Amino acid sequence: MKLGPLEYLRVEFTQQNFPDIFTPMWVAAAVFLVGQVVLYNVRTRQLHRHEPLRTLQEWLLWTGLIVFGLLLTATAFRFYFFFVLVILVIGVATFVWVRFIRFPPLVAMYNEQLRRARFYSQSRYRTAEATVRSRRSRAQQRRRRR
Repeated sequence: MKLGPLEYLRVEFTQQNFPDIFTPMWVAAAVFLVGQVVLYNVRTRQLHRHEPLRTLQEWLLWTGLIVFGLLLTATAFRFYFFFVLVILVIGVATFVWVRFIRFPPLVAMYNEQLRRARFYSQSRYRTAEATVRSRRSRAQQRRRRR
């Protein structure tokens, strides 16, 4: 039975109704869900000192958990194909928004902050004498011992 393109939106998302994309969809959702969790764990350990980059990874993790979890739920509970498309479109839009709109200004500001801190420390220790401690006089040593 052939249906029109809009009629497929009101059909349950099952193996019988969508034999070409059903299995690849739930397998990809499961693989991406596991990959997202692994990627989050690896990247947060690497970026534990860099708060904006760690926050970006956290946003991507929660977006991935929600989108891929909903796709797995949709395949398990036979949602209409319309809802599967809505989940995909909103999920991809959220990933794009987080990665390319929300966080680039925050990361740019953080990079500028790191650049300024690096420049300040370089200018502070520009000469070799700046890193050498001066010897204390005996009077200062006696006061310190007491």
